[in-house]
Amino acid sequence: MNLRGVQAIFYYEMHRFFRTLFQSLISPVISTTLYFVVFGAAIGGRISQIEGVAYGAFIVPGMIMLALLGQSISNGSFGIYFPRFSGTIYEYLSAPVSAFEMVLGFVGAAAAKSMLIGLVILATSYLFVPVTIAHPFWMLLFLVLTAVTFSLFGFIIGLWADGFEKLQIIPLLVVTPLTFLGGSFYSIKVLPDFWQAVSYFNPVVYLISGFRWSFYEVSDVSLGIALSMTVVFMLICLSCVWWIFHTGYRLKN
Repeated sequence: MNLRGVQAIFYYEMHRFFRTLFQSLISPVISTTLYFVVFGAAIGGRISQIEGVAYGAFIVPGMIMLALLGQSISNGSFGIYFPRFSGTIYEYLSAPVSAFEMVLGFVGAAAAKSMLIGLVILATSYLFVPVTIAHPFWMLLFLVLTAVTFSLFGFIIGLWADGFEKLQIIPLLVVTPLTFLGGSFYSIKVLPDFWQAVSYFNPVVYLISGFRWSFYEVSDVSLGIALSMTVVFMLICLSCVWWIFHTGYRLKN
C-alpha cells in the first residue's frame, strides 16, 4: 500500500479543515449550542423525562448524530468534488495511488473531521446537562461507523454531482428530513402506530437508537438490529464506490 500517498491526501484535507476552522468547527458547535438552549432549556423545562432520562440529556446523542451526519456528507462530498471541479482529479488518477488508497485518504479525512466535531459537541453538552456514557466502547464504535458510512455516502454524492447545487440537493431534501424524523429529539415510541411503523423504514432511526443506547441503555430498536443496519448501509456505500471506480463513472469523462 502507498501509505505516503494516503497520508498526503489525508493531511491536505485536514489542513483545509483547520484553515477554515470557524466554518468547519465553530459554526456547528454554535448551532448545537442553540439547539440546547431551545430544545434543552425552553422545551425540556416542560418535558420531565423520556424513558427515565431527563429530556435535555436524552437529546444529546440525537444532536451529535445530527451534526455528524451532516458534516460527514459535507466533508466527504466537497473533498472529492473540488478536485473534479478544478481538474486536479486527473493528477490523482494518474498518480501511483490506487482507488482504494484515494478513498482511504479522502473518506478517512472526512470521517476524522466529523468525529472531531462530534466529540467537541459532546464536550459542549456537559456545560448544559449531565451526560452519562454507559458503554464508551459502543459509543465510539457507532461514532466511527456512522462517520465512515456517511463520509462514503458524501463521497458518492461528490462523484455524482456536476454542480455545486447538486452537492446540496440530497443532504437538504433527503438526509436532513430523515435525521429530524429519525428520533433526534424524541423517541419514535411516542408516535402513533402508523407513523411509528413508517419510521422503521428510516435508516437514521437505527443509527440514533444504537448511539443513544450506548449512552443510556434506552433505544427504539435492539442493539443488534441497529448495528446490523449500520453495517449494511456501509457495505452498500462501499459497493457503490467500488462500482464508480471500476467503471470510471463521472471520473474519466
